[in-house]
Amino acid sequence: MSAWATLSTRAPGARVPRSTADQPPPEPQASTQRSTVTLGPRDRLIGELHIDGDVHLSGTVQGEIHATGNVEVDDEAKVNASLAGGDVNIRGHVSGPVTARKKLVVAKTGSLTGDVRVARLVIQDGASFSGNVSMGPQAAAPAEPQAAEAIPEVEAAPPPSTDGKAQPAPGKGKPKR
Repeated sequence: MSAWATLSTRAPGARVPRSTADQPPPEPQASTQRSTVTLGPRDRLIGELHIDGDVHLSGTVQGEIHATGNVEVDDEAKVNASLAGGDVNIRGHVSGPVTARKKLVVAKTGSLTGDVRVARLVIQDGASFSGNVSMGPQAAAPAEPQAAEAIPEVEAAPPPSTDGKAQPAPGKGKPKR
């Protein structure tokens, strides 16, 4: 008896219809569920996290968090990072810029030090906030990279003369006659 026969749940000698036996198993379908990353109270993240889903932070974070879903910062969390997400809810301590495409809520137990770009903003009574706010649907839209504009060079003016005569500009020398 083969090893397959001992592992099989089919009765010995049972036939499998040829139409399914010759075909490979079906491919797993792509999940429509969003991912969720959770950092516990004793967890620490240093660096960047880009996630197609939600983030729940309870630990210590330094760096950048970019989520296509929502970002939750728990009471115990200490975040020294830039945050970007749909809805951003802060109940812990955040230091860094925050972009909320939908809504930013700083709860009464939360503190935020940093500039924010939001569509909507809620700061509850008792919360701490220090920073600048850009608000409205266009403020929370992802920033377009801007081309660097060329800055024309400006020559420094010559120092004033002590004898009242004009000095030539640096590098120009005396005019030819």
